[in-house]
Amino acid sequence: MAELGTLESLPADYREAMTQANVAPLWPMMRNVLPHDAPRPVTKPCLWAIDRIRPLLLQAGELTPIEKAERRVLVLSDPGRGNGAMQATSVIYCGLQLLLPGETAPSHKHTPSAARIIVEGEGAYTIVEGEKCPMSRGDVILTPGGQRHDHGHDGKEPVIWLDALDLPLFVYLEGSYAVEGKLQAAANRPDASQVEYSEAGLLPVRPLGAPRPAYPLMRYPWARTRAALDRMASVAAPGEAVELAFVNPETGDSCLPTLGFTAMLLRAGETAMPPLRSASAVFHCVEGEGVSTVNGESFAWKAGDTFSTTVFAQLMHKAGGKQPARLIRIDDAPLQKKLAFYEERPRA
Repeated sequence: MAELGTLESLPADYREAMTQANVAPLWPMMRNVLPHDAPRPVTKPCLWAIDRIRPLLLQAGELTPIEKAERRVLVLSDPGRGNGAMQATSVIYCGLQLLLPGETAPSHKHTPSAARIIVEGEGAYTIVEGEKCPMSRGDVILTPGGQRHDHGHDGKEPVIWLDALDLPLFVYLEGSYAVEGKLQAAANRPDASQVEYSEAGLLPVRPLGAPRPAYPLMRYPWARTRAALDRMASVAAPGEAVELAFVNPETGDSCLPTLGFTAMLLRAGETAMPPLRSASAVFHCVEGEGVSTVNGESFAWKAGDTFSTTVFAQLMHKAGGKQPARLIRIDDAPLQKKLAFYEERPRA
């Protein structure tokens, strides 16, 4: 294939004329945006160890009151984009958020969709459109785009959770904004995970023609997720993946429109080698420890740690010690599937 021409090969006066006309030649830049066979990701895999970040987060609690922070968060910045990048991967924003006893994070709603994975602490809650969702370690709590939400803390110890949003997508589309509001009054009833959607395979019956709620389940309790993973692992064949997707119980679709969430169990002593996926991903360890190799670079992780992978990454996971490890994977596969380009390739 012929080599494409360079910008420098064009006459200086021609380049200046193009600049004045606000145009640019495609051919010198074509391979930057359309590389052959596979993307060239800017994202670099990274491990964010909770032991290093937790002291900084607690110090932020001393330095910045919630009234001045609104959301007290340390952003997990992709090293490929540099310190301060509001991206863990191209589409996924992640940050570790701190709420101290007695604090309330103001009510708002925003165009991006979000989910929270609780890292540590008890006594905090999120109210989503009036539904009060208690926050316990490992729980996944949704705040979909356009849904009003606020956070409160009635407990005695700091609560930390991992935020995951499709914020970079909305920033790129110039559609990212928030609307402030008053604190919500919680409905006088348990959240839907304890009532309508408390048992697998059972849905509430509605009158003929009544619409299904767009987001029927806001809270996915870790206790149920963990038990389901363990049951699945007890009958899975050696080497078989033990994974469960967090879905909308009314439709079976991903729980959020653009981000997918998957609970994973890695059995002690086994090595998992998933296919090459076109989706980027962030992994959060809820329990256990292990090592993951991403494109030849190894990351040793434990409970509370978070790490990222690139598109089409060569991945290998292995739980450490004698106990299984349990993680939650966040990826942008739902977005890619909607755009009809999600792909899985066999390992080389």
